Amino acid sequence: MTAASSSSLLGSSRIGSRPTISGLHSDSLNPSSISFSSTLQGLSLRSSGSKRQLYSRGTGSVVIAQNMDRVEVDLSLSPRVNSVKPSKTVAITDQATALVQAGVPVIRLAAGEPDFDTPAPNAEAGINAIREGHTRYTPNAGTMELRSAICHKLKEENGLSYTPDQIVVSNGAKQSIVQAVLAVCSLGDEVLIPAPYWVSYPEMARMADATPVILPTSISEDFLLDPKLLESKLTEKSRLLILCSPSNPTGSVYPRKLLEEIAEIVARHPRLLVISDEIYEHIIYAPATHTSFASLPGMWDRTLTVNGFSKAFAMTGWRLGYIAGPKHFISACNKLQSLFTSGASSISQKAAVAALGQGYAGGEAVATMLKAFRERRDFLVKSFGEIDGVKISEPRGAFYLFIDLSSYYGVEVDGFVTVNNSESLCRYLLDKSQVALVPGDAFGDDTCIRISYAASLSTLQAAVERIKKALVTLKPPVPV
Repeated sequence: MTAASSSSLLGSSRIGSRPTISGLHSDSLNPSSISFSSTLQGLSLRSSGSKRQLYSRGTGSVVIAQNMDRVEVDLSLSPRVNSVKPSKTVAITDQATALVQAGVPVIRLAAGEPDFDTPAPNAEAGINAIREGHTRYTPNAGTMELRSAICHKLKEENGLSYTPDQIVVSNGAKQSIVQAVLAVCSLGDEVLIPAPYWVSYPEMARMADATPVILPTSISEDFLLDPKLLESKLTEKSRLLILCSPSNPTGSVYPRKLLEEIAEIVARHPRLLVISDEIYEHIIYAPATHTSFASLPGMWDRTLTVNGFSKAFAMTGWRLGYIAGPKHFISACNKLQSLFTSGASSISQKAAVAALGQGYAGGEAVATMLKAFRERRDFLVKSFGEIDGVKISEPRGAFYLFIDLSSYYGVEVDGFVTVNNSESLCRYLLDKSQVALVPGDAFGDDTCIRISYAASLSTLQAAVERIKKALVTLKPPVPV
């Protein structure tokens, strides 16, 4: 995501007398600005009609060049690229970062990135990998050491049995997911996605020439998929169901009983596969518990389980995720990866082995982070619960609060556009309170906004105070 693409999302936000980021976004490249002077060095130019003669001062020879008027470069892009939308979460994060760099004291609560440092044992393993010369290519699917450690983790923590040849380690769980979608979907296939959804799921389906089929959920039902709705949407074109638990953006956790109901429906459709995105598995708040979809009766053969190290282990910059599943599908993912990126970083893989060696569910370091996340969640739930017109589904996992602020829509603010949807509300809050949040329409629910509480408690306290003050101007309309 470039700064140029992010400017289109919040570019209309007015910052008043505060510093702005105008000028940070580059204009499109102008072909006329490209210089080829070095190619023509030592040549003089004479023009005659449509022919131009280049005389070499060194040899006296003449080169005739036809039609040397500037030719416009074909700037068209592939239909596949034009069919997808850029990530709004990345766009807003980039915009907020640019504002901070321009001197605007923006509180950034848009990115899904833990604010903790990578646990020391994991970091030291990466440093030692460099010192010990583990800096070369690894096997495309990942080192045997790491894939074996992942198999052990999945067996001990998730009740799933895999062999190393049923694992592919990638440059982040995002790569694992998109490779899986590309591997199993064909033109005309349908990918079923419960909403609110992670922003990239529908675009990944489109990249594979498949059609995303959105299954709406309700805040009153904790944003959990209704099995009856799923069954009503299944057709002969249905190829893939994507589940994310704990969920980004809602923090919802699917209870085992509900997953069993979904599994019974899936089992009746031979073409239907499931991607189970479990990247937030260890960020879960008791009494909620995590269930891997592949562990349910009859689901191992048709489930692709995705996980990684970015969220629970605070290793976002290390870029490491993995996918596990039946060898037939995993081999296809491995083939795609061999053409896209080859193997993941050798250094990151050594750090991941150390992470998996820290104990059940990540050990003490992850438990410490989880305790902080829970404290922050409780603070936000209590704080926003005290504001009139706000609807909340208490998160059971992850580090996001997805709150319904639609009662504040429909208000025209002096000096600002009418706040009539989640995007205009987020622009208003960025302008008025200098807090960067993500509009719910990016996740398929325009009534809500997403707040990431992967920030210190003091930062969240300051953000809440700013938001409360900004919402005073947007008092909910009085019910008739």
